[in-house]
Amino acid sequence: MADSTGTTCHLEPRQGQRTSDTYRTHNLPERFDKPDCFQGYNTKQEHPMYRTSTSTYGGVSPTVHTVPTSWHGKSQKFTEHLGLSGMYRNHSLNTSTDKSKV
Repeated sequence: MADSTGTTCHLEPRQGQRTSDTYRTHNLPERFDKPDCFQGYNTKQEHPMYRTSTSTYGGVSPTVHTVPTSWHGKSQKFTEHLGLSGMYRNHSLNTSTDKSKV
């Protein structure tokens, strides 16, 4: 089932917990409502010398207590318009002098 952001959760939650069962949520995509469906954590073993606290924190899978409880996504209307019409191009007169390469 796809959520409003287009991501699909193919796995059933391991623990079966939903964020909406624990917290009051507002407009929450499925990926935040079922955090057990996130994949890709701790897939590559790092060398202990280069391990940082950030990589330790980033390697922890999300739980219903760490995901956001509300979602305020932005509209893609402007970006979709640029994709159809193209980026702005400046056609004004260039009055600067050329720099010599010699």
